[in-house]
This record gives sequence, C-alpha cells and structure tokens, in this order.
Amino acid sequence: MNVAALIPVPLAGWALALGLSAAEAAPQGPVAAGDSTYGCIVCHADKRRSFGLGVHAERGIRCHDCHGGVPAARERATAHGGRFLGAPGKVRAVAVCASCHADPNRMRQYGLPADQLAELRTSRHGELLLARGDTTAPTCTDCHDAHTVLPPTDARSPVYPANIPATCGRCHEDARRMQRYGIPTDQGAAYRRSAHGVAVLEDGDFAAPTCIGCHGSHAALPPNVTEVSNVCGRCHVLVGRAFAAGPHGSAGRREGFPGCLACHSNHGTERVAPGQLTSVCARCHLPDSPPGILAAEVQQEITRVGAELEAAQQAIAHLVRSGEVVTDARFRYQTALTFYHQLGQVQHSLDRERLADLSLRASAITRDIRAMAEASRERQWEHRVLLISIWFLALAAVAVAGFKLTDLKRQRASQ
Repeated sequence: MNVAALIPVPLAGWALALGLSAAEAAPQGPVAAGDSTYGCIVCHADKRRSFGLGVHAERGIRCHDCHGGVPAARERATAHGGRFLGAPGKVRAVAVCASCHADPNRMRQYGLPADQLAELRTSRHGELLLARGDTTAPTCTDCHDAHTVLPPTDARSPVYPANIPATCGRCHEDARRMQRYGIPTDQGAAYRRSAHGVAVLEDGDFAAPTCIGCHGSHAALPPNVTEVSNVCGRCHVLVGRAFAAGPHGSAGRREGFPGCLACHSNHGTERVAPGQLTSVCARCHLPDSPPGILAAEVQQEITRVGAELEAAQQAIAHLVRSGEVVTDARFRYQTALTFYHQLGQVQHSLDRERLADLSLRASAITRDIRAMAEASRERQWEHRVLLISIWFLALAAVAVAGFKLTDLKRQRASQ
C-alpha cells in the first residue's frame, strides 16, 4: 500500500478520512485547562496543561480536532467513540497536521505558508516515511512536539534557531539509527566548531544558518554538488557572484566542480586564513603551475595588506595615546578595512586587476594613517627637544645664580 495516498491536503479531506463533516472537524473555541465541561481533561489533565502552553490552544484547537472522540463524555467508552483516532501514528500525524497547515485559507490569516506538506513529500524524510513506510524517519511531532507546539521565535521551541542543531542531532547524531542509511554522525560536532555554529550558538547571530538554512526544513535534502554554490550564495551573495565569474565557477558549470566544498567543508565551514591560501590551492594545483603561482601571488598580496592594516591600527593607538584627534583616521581605517574584506570576496574570482586595485586603495589609506602617526612622533620629538633646551637654560641660569650668590657671600665674608 502506498501510504502517501493517506495524506489528504485540505481540511475536508482529513474530515472525510475520519468520517466527519468539515463543520464537525473545524476547531471550536478555546477551552481553559480547568473547564469541567470538557471531558478529555478528566483523564488527560497533564496533556491539556502542556497543550495550553502552545499556540494551538490560543487558536481554539481542541483535543478532538486532532484525536476525534466525544469531548463532552465523562466515561472512557463513550469518550473514545465518535470515530476516535487516539494517538495517530507517524503517517497519520502528517495527515492530522496537514488538515490545517495545508489549507491556504486557514494559514493566510497567520502569515504561515501552506506548502509544508508538498515540501515534505519532496524531502528525504518524506520519501522514507510516506513513500516507503519507514517509520524511523521523522514526522511532524518529532521536530515540533505533539502538544506543546511553540513558534520558532520562542526560545523553548525545538525549532528555535539555537535549538535546531540539537533537534536534528537527536536522529543525526544517533549512530545506531544512522547506520542503516550509511550517514555519518559527526555533522553536529563539526557544525558547532564551524563559523556558522559559533555565530549561532555562541554569538547569538541568527542571520547565520542552522541545519535548515542549507538543507531546508520540511523539504530537507542535502544539496547536490552542482547546487552547493547556489545554496551558499543565498547568504554570501558577493562571494557567489565573484566565484561564478571566475574560472572555478565555469569549471563547476562545465564539469560538476564541487564549488565551495572544494576549499571549505560543508558542516565545518572553516575560514581559510590568508596565510593558508596556497596550501588549500595545492589540493588541486601544483605549486609551480600557473594556478599555483597565482595562488602564491594572491596570498602574498592579501597577507601584505593585512599586515599594513595591523600597522595602521597600531598607529591609531599611538595617536590616541598622544592626545591627537583620531576621528578622521578611524573613519579612513574602516574604509581600508572594507577594501580588505572585498579582497577576500574578489579572490574567489581570481581577477588580478580588481585585486590589485583594492590592494592599492587599502595600502594608500594605511600609508596615510602611518604618516599621521609618524608626524605626531616628530612633533613629540620637537617638543621634547624644546623642553630639554628650556630645562637646560633654566638649570644653567640657576647654576649661574648659585655661583654669583656664593661669590657674593665670599666677598662679604672677606670684608
């Protein structure tokens, strides 16, 4: 049996699966956790309490909207009548959630998408669960919880950005579960050490991607080799454009070159330091080959500009200690730093002319800043020389006065 056929899209389809009318299946008004007229809480008070914490309770969803049954009943036999579904299995859970979340008219008012079911069907998870009946694959409630459904903006939610690596890791760091699919389980550890992981988990920068930023959430799939640069380019726009314009971009389109993953790992997403460019390029190019020589030139240029920026920063610190006004110097330093960052972007295109232009612009500014510091040192030296001269003259005057006073005393004493 094709279990995908059990997944209706509109609310009416789900109601039909339970033998109910759409009116009967439609959510009713909200019910307080202590409402004695609602029979489900007689036995399931704990579930009602947890359900009350989520957004579904705020929207008027009630127990029988998902489980069926007769909510007004006080006895189990009666309550579990009325086409009672009970705890739905993984496949039925998709159908239950889709009865609302695949209905555009219902989701529109909340600004929520209604295509999650369609996306799930195209995902690796959906293929395993819906097409193959593999219940090891996750269903909706494995990521969102069954009763306490919280929005992604709630820090308690399993799909809050900082919690997503742990949510995905419940399965993908389980060696026994992943063994049957031949999937490694070190992605979570690699991500936590990566530039992306540090940004999200340590710096709280939710603009950086979590697992779903690259793989998708409901349509979770690993990007194909030829898709990687497009996926990375959604955030790294300027780098993506430079890469596409360069020789590596054309090689990727022509030969299925792995794009970003040739130099950066996927989950590790480590930064390549300027001094390591040649070692990374050497993975594919011999050092004495034209690409290897070009790599050495680019590394030398970027390293040089980086050293100049560091010297300019030290020059500004000297100006501050000297009591100089550094507003202009700091502003110009930020401009040079912008050129330096652009060097990191443009290097993906290997455009020598553009790299040289940015390098010259940054170097011109850093030279000016260092010249300002040098002029300040010269002024300080002149001041020191002047002060030394003044002190010398003052001491000489004191000495002369002392000699004259001594001589005067001696003359008085001889009289």
